[in-house]
Amino acid sequence: MKIKEGDKVVVIAGKYKGKTGNVMRVLKKTNKVVVEKVNIRTRHIKKTAQRAGEKIQYEAAFDASNVMLVDAKSSKRTRVGYKMVDGKKYRVAKKSGEVVDTSTKKTKK
Repeated sequence: MKIKEGDKVVVIAGKYKGKTGNVMRVLKKTNKVVVEKVNIRTRHIKKTAQRAGEKIQYEAAFDASNVMLVDAKSSKRTRVGYKMVDGKKYRVAKKSGEVVDTSTKKTKK
C-alpha cells in the first residue's frame, strides 16, 4: 500500500469527496484507511446500572482506493511512485518529483 499513517490525503470518491485529512490508521489486510474528521459515525451505547447511556462519534474506515496523497509542494492530489536513493527506497510524488517521506520504517521484533 502506498499510503501510510500521518500522510495528508484527499478523498476522491463517495459521500466525502473533496475533504482532506491526515491518515490515522492503515488496515493493510482489508486495504482500508481511517482518515481524521472524515466518515464520522455515531455509536449509541445503552445505559446500564453502573453508567448512563451515551453517543460516541468515531472515524470509520473506508477503502484506500478512495483516497489520494496530497502533494506538499503544489497542495494538489498526486499519485505515488518509488525512487532508489543511495540504496534506500523512498516514496515520490509523481506531480512534483518531491520525496514524500524521509522517516524511518517501523521494525517488528
